[in-house]
Amino acid sequence: MPKMKSHRGACKRFRVTKSGKVKRNKPYKSHILTKKDAKRKRGLRQATLVAPTVEKTIKNMILG
Repeated sequence: MPKMKSHRGACKRFRVTKSGKVKRNKPYKSHILTKKDAKRKRGLRQATLVAPTVEKTIKNMILG
């Protein structure tokens, strides 16, 4: 049986922390930044955790 391949798109978007949780970056930070105030853009910089309901799915995609 061939090796399982990791999902390359998921690998670029998610990271698994040392404790096993899945981190992701927040959306809406790539363009049209002039109309967004500084407070909103500052909040978008911080990464956040993925919901526990999809954590297992994403780990399977990343780890193969």
